[in-house]
Amino acid sequence: MHFGGNILKDGNGSPNHTLITEFILLGLGNLHELRIPMFVVFLAVYIVILTGNIIIMAVVLTDHSLHTAMYFFLGNLSFLEICYTTSVVPKMLKTLLTAHEAISFSACLLQFYTFGSLAVTECFLLAAMSYDRYVAICQPLHYGNLMSLRVCIQLAIGSWVGGFLTPVFTIIMVSMLPFCASNEINHFFCDLAPVIKLACGDTQKVRFPSFLISILVTFSPFLLTIISYYKIVSTILKIPSAKSKQKAFSTCSSHLIVVTVFYGTLMVVYGVPTTTWYPNLSKVFSMLYTVGTPMVNPIIYSLRNKDVQNALRKLLTRKPILPLE
Repeated sequence: MHFGGNILKDGNGSPNHTLITEFILLGLGNLHELRIPMFVVFLAVYIVILTGNIIIMAVVLTDHSLHTAMYFFLGNLSFLEICYTTSVVPKMLKTLLTAHEAISFSACLLQFYTFGSLAVTECFLLAAMSYDRYVAICQPLHYGNLMSLRVCIQLAIGSWVGGFLTPVFTIIMVSMLPFCASNEINHFFCDLAPVIKLACGDTQKVRFPSFLISILVTFSPFLLTIISYYKIVSTILKIPSAKSKQKAFSTCSSHLIVVTVFYGTLMVVYGVPTTTWYPNLSKVFSMLYTVGTPMVNPIIYSLRNKDVQNALRKLLTRKPILPLE
């Protein structure tokens, strides 16, 4: 077993234990025989994620017909997905090849902080998008005032700031824990549970507050989303025209699918105790969570949204402006 750290000594100057300054990511563990095909697959998926979300951002920025609240939040979501996957996937790809990838203690905390912050930000952004759909369908006459550009910017800034402030307490508490046992993380990135599992001190002071914070920042926006769609569905069912009902449902169906996929994978990864029972299964679910959802989002919005399809078609068929001779 490899240890990266410094030797601590007791009061008599004798060696006591090793203070961990470096972790080793074990990646797939005994699934490592699949490392090459999985590397190829996840590299391709990562390229698709980057390409798809960059296209969504370009379409939203360049097409004036998409300069609305819904697509403003969609652009934010696409940018977030790029950052989200980039915080994990490059290191994960390297770990797939090496099986034992070293990462410093500070880099490990930074990865967890970035990943956790972006995950919370996505919860807030999805809630803001559900509120936008609620206002559009349930209060259409007040939509211009309730979802003005100023309000959208405030909701977006609040989502990003709230997301990056949320894990600060957890990061501070984890950084104060002594790591002096094994330095091998049985995962492909620095998630909270496998990291604090290596601490040799009392971890309850980190686990319980972190659990409460996680419940608060995930359940609150999820509850807001559920309430919004309850009111949306109730309003749509009161519409007499079947064609109008279908049109109303189509305006929020893409977002509803994205919400279902996001929270569904979130609950599977962190709600089911696979880490204890089936650690390799937990890794597979984590891969679906870290790369599956960001890949699905642009596909859903491009396949199910005619406005995005039309804007993309115009962007692809736009003639380049030639310089004057």
